[in-house]
Amino acid sequence: MRELFKGIPLDKVSTSMTINAPAAILLLMYEIIAEEQGIPSASLNGTIQNDILKEYISRGTYIFPPKHSMRLICDIFEYCAEHLPKWNSISVSGYHMAEAGANPVQEIAFTLSNAIAYLDAAQLRGQSIESVASRMSFFFVSRTTVLEEIAKFRAARKVWARIIKERYGIQNERAMHLRFHTQTAGVQLTAAQPELNLVRVTLQAIAAVLGGTQSLHTNSFDEALGLPTEKAALLALRTQQVIAYESDLARTVDAMAGSAAVEAMTEELVTEMESLIAEVDRLGGAVAGVESGFQKSEIEKNAYRIAQEIESKDRIVVGVNEFVSPAQPYQPLRVDESVATTQRTKLEKLRRSRDEHVLQTALSDLQQAAGSDTNVMPIIKRALLAQGTVGEISNALRKVWGNYRAPESW
Repeated sequence: MRELFKGIPLDKVSTSMTINAPAAILLLMYEIIAEEQGIPSASLNGTIQNDILKEYISRGTYIFPPKHSMRLICDIFEYCAEHLPKWNSISVSGYHMAEAGANPVQEIAFTLSNAIAYLDAAQLRGQSIESVASRMSFFFVSRTTVLEEIAKFRAARKVWARIIKERYGIQNERAMHLRFHTQTAGVQLTAAQPELNLVRVTLQAIAAVLGGTQSLHTNSFDEALGLPTEKAALLALRTQQVIAYESDLARTVDAMAGSAAVEAMTEELVTEMESLIAEVDRLGGAVAGVESGFQKSEIEKNAYRIAQEIESKDRIVVGVNEFVSPAQPYQPLRVDESVATTQRTKLEKLRRSRDEHVLQTALSDLQQAAGSDTNVMPIIKRALLAQGTVGEISNALRKVWGNYRAPESW
């Protein structure tokens, strides 16, 4: 973390970390680095994704069982409210579910059901859900189906505002705002004729802008082949800049409002999203759905339908199942394997230089806190200051909370 932010004044930037199961540890590392720069925690701006439920549903990078993960998230909410009041302590994500195969209704409905679960958990802890909701942000995908995606974003805003106002009785407009980041759809990029991905990404970016996104990431055209090359990453950035500076798409709020097609699609999606949220509610909420495998199974069924449609050509993917051209040679980015050797050497040096007794005492105290109602965040911070690693701290929590194993099927 010190190397990543060397020379970067953390009170002058906003940092977003796509981190989930070990989110607490990474956030505290960031806070410690700021303190080393003489910057108070209260002035830090940024976001940690910290959305563990979608990991169980679609991505798989969870560590602990849902009950304990939810407790850890509430510990983060509580810690941020006290120490990092400007920090967004959770970004609830539909992107990864969409990449796993969720359709637009599933993407939004399951995301908002997860957000409901986080608010309910915070409320049970005696936290202000109005405050939590006001610091909550979201993260969605944008596909090449431009009109449907615009309608999806519009519908999501409407459904979230209703949830905050009607389910929780909160009148605070900031809490009703669906503040969201968008990333273009990596799953729609193809290794065949990869330059076509520049066109796909442009369409996806336009859909996100017209849908009202507050923040946007455009994928590189070669990501279906490997990590982006420098040229591809620059082209992705320039795509955003052309839209921002050469087009007028961002000059009007909700530019598609009043369109008969988009308005009708928006209302249809609102109805379908609210119906699916109600279905999750009937199961006992998002956590109960995760434990039974419901959301994961529904997304997998949709992914299978998409694969069948591509195979039968009911869904055309240019360059893959239609308009195919001979493959062209392409040299993807290669990472020097010596990086791993260098990192291992640095880690060994760290372990030799630290005070092992101080670290083990902190890790022991962390295990005791994990088995009680004590907020674990300050103790994780002690372990980090004693030069504990992400793995060592996670293992201390594993000894108390265990590892989660997902159900095989719904």
